[in-house]
Amino acid sequence: MELILWRHADAEDSSPDLDRELTDKGRKQAARVADWLTPRLSPDIRILVSPAVRAVQTAQALGRHYDVLPELAPGTHAEVLLAAAGWPNATSPVMIVGHQPTLGRV
Repeated sequence: MELILWRHADAEDSSPDLDRELTDKGRKQAARVADWLTPRLSPDIRILVSPAVRAVQTAQALGRHYDVLPELAPGTHAEVLLAAAGWPNATSPVMIVGHQPTLGRV
């Protein structure tokens, strides 16, 4: 199984946490990474995204369909993330757009 982990781009310092948006720098970061990823992504990749605004905005840079999963919100556990991805038995590649420190614990 191919699993791609993408931490959201640079975000504002504000609250509530789930409503934080990308900064101008973050929008540029997301666009650059999306430009790099796009030709490398399988057409059948599943893109799973945290409900946090900054993660959704990061995923939107890809211009592909994605699913927002409440269980991928900030503070989730690595085991929850892996279960959402179908690890290790998923038959198609999966990308998770989420948060640290969870992504680093996978």
